[in-house]
Amino acid sequence: MRLILCPLFALLLVGCAVSHEAKPREAKSSAAVTATRPLPPGTRLKVRTTAYTQTEPGGWANAVGGRLRYNMTNSSAASDWSWLPVGTRFRILCTGRVHVIEDYGSALVGSRTIDLFYPSRSLMRQWGMRHVEIEILQWGSPRRSLEVLGPRRRHWHTRKMVAALTEQSRGYPDHFRRITAN
Repeated sequence: MRLILCPLFALLLVGCAVSHEAKPREAKSSAAVTATRPLPPGTRLKVRTTAYTQTEPGGWANAVGGRLRYNMTNSSAASDWSWLPVGTRFRILCTGRVHVIEDYGSALVGSRTIDLFYPSRSLMRQWGMRHVEIEILQWGSPRRSLEVLGPRRRHWHTRKMVAALTEQSRGYPDHFRRITAN
């Protein structure tokens, strides 16, 4: 009996490990892939996530001048703001935790990755890198993203996000285009 159960258990573990590292499914609509237009609440995306902590450069400060947060209803997250703008709220379906985009990082620009804040190195390492499904709860503000990034254009990654946001503003309402002209 043991000879049968041990291999079956091993196969079960291998199957779980393989499915955890499986490639994300391709998004079905181009809007979900490019996210150049606001995504309606309830939209689900399969995304790559990583983790960071306050012991990295920047400490407890986020990019919008606040403090990094970690709780079930408002945890901090970072992204390329030309993909998911500042203020975007989303829920990670497998954990139920709600995150808000309020930070960015040079490694995130162009990567379609969300970096999740964790308050300790052990929690950060425990999360590691995962492909997860998220649900958009509220779309952030490209305009606010540009307001924050504009004065920081001396860095290549902020220039790249500003250029992408400016390009995306074509077709947006006039008030948004005026912001990008500055």
